[in-house]
Amino acid sequence: MATFTLRSLNGCRNIVPKRLVGLPVTFSGYLPQWNATSDFRTSHGNMAKKEGVRKEYDTFGELEVPNNKYYGSQTVRSVLNFPIGGETERMPKPVIKAFGILKKAAAEVNKEYGLDPKLAEAISKAADEVISGELYDEHFPLVIWQTGSGTQSNMNTNEVIANRAIEILGGELGSKKPVHPNDHVNKSQSSNDTYPTAMHIASAMEVHNTLLPGLNNLLKALRAKENEFNAIIKIGRTHTQDATPLTLGQEFSAYAQQIEFGIERVKNCLPRIYMLAAGGTAVGTGLNTRIGFAEKVAAKVSEYTKLPFVTAPNKFEALAAHDAMVELSGALNTVACSIMKIANDIRFLASGPRCGLGEISLPENEPGSSIMPGKVNPTQCEAITMVAAQVMGNHVAVSVGGSNGHFELNVFKPMMVSNVLRSIRLLGDSCNAFVDNCVVGIEANRERIDKLLHESLMLVTALNPHIGYDKAAKIAKTAHKEGSTLKATALKLGYLTEEEFDKWVRPEDMLGPK
Repeated sequence: MATFTLRSLNGCRNIVPKRLVGLPVTFSGYLPQWNATSDFRTSHGNMAKKEGVRKEYDTFGELEVPNNKYYGSQTVRSVLNFPIGGETERMPKPVIKAFGILKKAAAEVNKEYGLDPKLAEAISKAADEVISGELYDEHFPLVIWQTGSGTQSNMNTNEVIANRAIEILGGELGSKKPVHPNDHVNKSQSSNDTYPTAMHIASAMEVHNTLLPGLNNLLKALRAKENEFNAIIKIGRTHTQDATPLTLGQEFSAYAQQIEFGIERVKNCLPRIYMLAAGGTAVGTGLNTRIGFAEKVAAKVSEYTKLPFVTAPNKFEALAAHDAMVELSGALNTVACSIMKIANDIRFLASGPRCGLGEISLPENEPGSSIMPGKVNPTQCEAITMVAAQVMGNHVAVSVGGSNGHFELNVFKPMMVSNVLRSIRLLGDSCNAFVDNCVVGIEANRERIDKLLHESLMLVTALNPHIGYDKAAKIAKTAHKEGSTLKATALKLGYLTEEEFDKWVRPEDMLGPK
C-alpha cells in the first residue's frame, strides 16, 4: 500500500480532479518501486543506480521521473492513470522484445532515408538491450490495461530506447537530445501500426519457440505409445458404453492425429501473422513514411527473427482489424479442445487402481491426498485440462476484442495479444510437462484389458453377418439379463454351434474391414 497526497502538478492541471486536491489516498495498485511515503508528484526512493529525480515533459506538462529509469514522462503518466491489476498484469515480455526488434529495424531503415547514422547506431544498440530482456524488469512497468491502441507501451519503448541512446552518446537523460523519442526512435511510425506489428512479431516468435516444440514433443510421445500398444486388443467404448474392439495403439493413434492436425492448423495461421502493419502509421495511409519503408522494415524484422515476415498488403485492414490474431487464437482453442479430450480419456482409462477401468497405469508423481494414505491422482491430466479450459476462456476474450475494431482502428490490442501469448505459453509448457511426467510413463495393464475385453457383450457384433442383427441382439440381451456369457447364451438359444461361435467371435478379426 502507498499513501499519496493529491495535488495538481505544474503544467498538469487536468491530471487531478479539483474535488480531490489535498486529499490523502491509499493506492493499492502496481506503482513500481515508488516509495510509500512519496506524494503524487512521483518522488522516488530506493534508488539502485542514481538517487533523485529528473524533470521530463510531454504535451500535458512536466513530471518527475526517477533518475535510475530510462522511461520518461509518458510512461510515468500511464503508471499513474492505469493502476490496474498489479505487477502480474504487466505488458508481456515477448511484446516488449518485439518492440525492440521493430525499433531496431526502423532505425536501420530510417538511416537509409537520412537519419543521422550516429543516432541510428545508438538507437539500434539501445534496442538490442530491449531485445535481450535486460531492461524489462526495471524500465517497462506498464500494464496491459491501458489505451487499447497500446500507445503508452509504444512510448514507453520510445522513451527507454531514446534515453539509453542518449546515455550511449554521452548526453543527459530526459533531455531528448540528441535522440528524441518521437522524432527519431518513432520516426515514420505511429502507435497504431507499431503495436499491431509487435503483436504479430511476438506471437509468431512464441509459436515457433514455445508452442510448436511443445506440440511436436507431445505428438512424438503419443506416436511412440501408438506403436508400443499396437498389438494390445481392448474393448472400445462409444457413449461411454461397451462397443466393438480395437487396439490400444489404434486408440492412441487418434490422440496423435488430433495433435498432428492441431500443429497443421497453427501453421496454417502463420502466413497472416507474418504480415506486418508497420508503414501504415495512423490510419493505414502511410503518412510521414517514405516509399519502400514498409517493405524494408519487414525485411529487417525477417532478417533479425529468421521468420518470413512481409509487409501487410492492406495496412487499413492491418490496423482496423485483427482477424489474424482471432484466427490464431481459434487454432489454439482447437488444440485446447483436443487436449481436453485426450487428457480426459487418459485419466478415465487409468481410473482405479482397482475400482475403475484401470486399463492403463500412469506414473505416480506425488501423494494424492492429505487424508487417504497411498492415494495417487492423475495430476498431469488435471493440470493440462485446466490449461485447456483457460485457453478456451482466453479465446472468448480475443474473439470479443477482434470484433471491436471501430472504423480505422481496433482498440483492444493489448488485451488480445496478452491472451494469445498466454495461451501459447500455457499450451507449450503444459505439453512438455504432460509428456515428461505422464505420457512417456504410461503402461498398459494387459490382464485387466483382456478381462474387460472378453466380458464385453458387444463382441456379439461379429455374429451379425452370420445370424442377423435380431438374433445377435437376443443373445446379448439374454446374456446380460441372466449374467451369462455370450457363448453360453448363444448355445442355449440354439442359434449356432460352439465351433461356429469360436470361429466367428474372434476379437483379433474385428479390428478392420475384411
